[in-house]
Amino acid sequence: MEPHDYVVTRFDGEYVILTDTATQDELFIAAALLPMGIDMGTKLHYENLCYEIMD
Repeated sequence: MEPHDYVVTRFDGEYVILTDTATQDELFIAAALLPMGIDMGTKLHYENLCYEIMD
């Protein structure tokens, strides 16, 4: 899979909705798969099956 950048746009219980910064597509993902400390507006980089918080 190729790298993607996302922004946390919503929380829905134990799930998080991420918005792709390039395409504006939404991704529904379990919060347990994301790094600790995310909040609304947190920018994430996805690469090699791993999400990292961007500065």
